[in-house]
Amino acid sequence: MSNSQITGASALVKSLEHAGVDVMFGIPGGAILPAYDPIFDSPIRHILVRHEQGAGHAATGYAQATGRVGVCIATSGPGATNLVTPLADAQMDSVPMVAITGQVSSGAIGTDAFQEADIRGITMPVTKHSFLVTDPADIARSIAEAFHIASTGRPGAVLVDIAKDALQKMTDFNYPREISLKGYNPVMAPSDAAVRDAARLIAESTSPVLYVGGGIIKSAAHKELLKLAELTGAPVVTTLMALGGFPDSHPQHLGMPGMHGTVAAVTALQKSDLLITLGARFDDRVTGKLSSFAPNAKIIHADIDPAEIGKNRRADVALVGDLKNSIDALIPAIKHEYKKSKPDLTAWWIQVNSFRSKFPLGYDIPSDGSLSPQYVIERIGKISGPDSIYVAGVGQHQMWASQFIDYEKPRTWLNSGGLGTMGYAVPAAMGAKVGAPDTTVWAIDGDGCFQMTNQELVTCALNNIPIKVAIINNESLGMVRQWQTLFYNERYSNTQLHSKRIPDFAKLADAMGCVGLSCDNPADVDRTIAQAMEINDQPVVVDFSVFRDAMVWPMVAAGASNDEIVVARSMAPIWDSQEL
Repeated sequence: MSNSQITGASALVKSLEHAGVDVMFGIPGGAILPAYDPIFDSPIRHILVRHEQGAGHAATGYAQATGRVGVCIATSGPGATNLVTPLADAQMDSVPMVAITGQVSSGAIGTDAFQEADIRGITMPVTKHSFLVTDPADIARSIAEAFHIASTGRPGAVLVDIAKDALQKMTDFNYPREISLKGYNPVMAPSDAAVRDAARLIAESTSPVLYVGGGIIKSAAHKELLKLAELTGAPVVTTLMALGGFPDSHPQHLGMPGMHGTVAAVTALQKSDLLITLGARFDDRVTGKLSSFAPNAKIIHADIDPAEIGKNRRADVALVGDLKNSIDALIPAIKHEYKKSKPDLTAWWIQVNSFRSKFPLGYDIPSDGSLSPQYVIERIGKISGPDSIYVAGVGQHQMWASQFIDYEKPRTWLNSGGLGTMGYAVPAAMGAKVGAPDTTVWAIDGDGCFQMTNQELVTCALNNIPIKVAIINNESLGMVRQWQTLFYNERYSNTQLHSKRIPDFAKLADAMGCVGLSCDNPADVDRTIAQAMEINDQPVVVDFSVFRDAMVWPMVAAGASNDEIVVARSMAPIWDSQEL
């Protein structure tokens, strides 16, 4: 053994330092414990969470807010399995995340040893790649490759599972200077022929729509998108994962498409003759009944992941590559085509604006004087402003936050889109605040979601992470209750949470080292939000007791055609076949 050798655990920590990691979220345990000794001396900040799921979502929130790779660490067995949900969540939403887990010693693998779980096998379907490391000499290379895979091409979640004896043994430390992986060569720029074909379709289209997905934020292509939109003059719709990628205030922006999208966005997609699809995946929540989605539209599909091309909808032109590069190539090609002829979109805009003016987003004020949840969320957005980061849980409050807060810049809207993970908001807000410590971070959460992961407020309080949490408390699993109202004859089976009585959220917040506030009167909303905004040395939790039966509109029922979009409880489609 040479004097230059170090333990595998030290190699792991040195590798993380070489990868540029400045913070990680985790909990120690037996199998990962050797790594925690060198962590003690590392400049990497380790934040001790209260549950491994919190560590995973915090890593995701950090990554979504910063664009950097989020890192979480856990022990074997239940520590590792508690990361399954955040790994699946990050993978679904293309978030760069590396999870490091301890594993039982290599000789015990496969024996059902104490706290053993085949986490590599368990997570294989929900990660971009996974490693099992049993030789300490492989640790540095595996970590370097994990960060490369997580952050390049279509970003995603990567797991590195390391046997305990590999952490304990000695090894030479050699961190790779370059990474080259056989079979992994993401295409970064589209072909010239595809760019020309796309430009030609755009120049021929009289009713185009820019259908923009979360890839626009992952590729930091928002400035290029603005240039493309203004060059073409086409309407723009941004999916749930793309909010902030194009300014909400821009006159060409029609809002969000999909199940709870604006009428203008949904209908423009349906009536378009060309969808210029940028980093979106034709998700079922956007398309509704796929066979009836945008029936007369040709498709340009730009995406870095070739597996998405033609997966749900056949593309007439595929632009495989990084979106920034694809748009950069497309703009001069469109200008060249426009020299020959440029389509007149006047009639299209008259039609689109009629959708927008006839069915603007709005909400009813409760007749009994109680608090409207949409009003609460709208006022948080107005008072905190577009420079703040808003992190939503999943359900009605998530949809209202997407509808009634204005997003003007990327990485200001964080949510669990693809997996729809309740309990995401508090730990993800924690991670976002760590990544952007000078930015106000609001978690817009429901009383159901909040009760899944609120223990991470203790982590926030102890680690000086002063997030702000707005609990939209309708004492129900609100979105499920809405479906029970509309589709199950108001048979409210197991959606009553009683959370206006138990627990007392303000007292719970106080007990966890936070400031707890309550509000149930519309006249007190602005004052309460202002009070929360003034507290920046502790986490703040505001329990907003809201009207129970508020619903999210517009709505396309699951499995229905987007042509059947409804805006009221009657569930009557707003367009008849002749009008649409």
